[in-house]
Amino acid sequence: MPLYEHIFLARQDVTSQQVEAMVETYKSVIEQNGGKVEKTEMWGVKSLAYRIKKNRKAHFTLFNLDAPAPAVAEMERQMRISEDILRFMTIRVDELETEPSVMMQKRDRDDRKDRERRERDGGYEGEEV
Repeated sequence: MPLYEHIFLARQDVTSQQVEAMVETYKSVIEQNGGKVEKTEMWGVKSLAYRIKKNRKAHFTLFNLDAPAPAVAEMERQMRISEDILRFMTIRVDELETEPSVMMQKRDRDDRKDRERRERDGGYEGEEV
């Protein structure tokens, strides 16, 4: 079966539980049509480069898919109908990434820098040591 990377952006005012529900819905669409979702990464709320449908931020989510084209087409059709999805993009790839994506690696690196900074400074800002 063909392999795909699929990213979708959900409105900023939906909760993370609603985004998780969307993820489960779209996963079930893929699985019902004979495919499978190899990996799901929720990147969290990120700022957009420009406004999309009056939104400045969005919830970003990545799927790695191993699915036939009709399954992906059905998922995209349902995303077009949904008012909570701002944008989506599906790209066919030769092989799927098994490691965390660059966005997840960046988050880990940023967390590590924050932790090192707190340890070096002896606590949080404004906190008495």
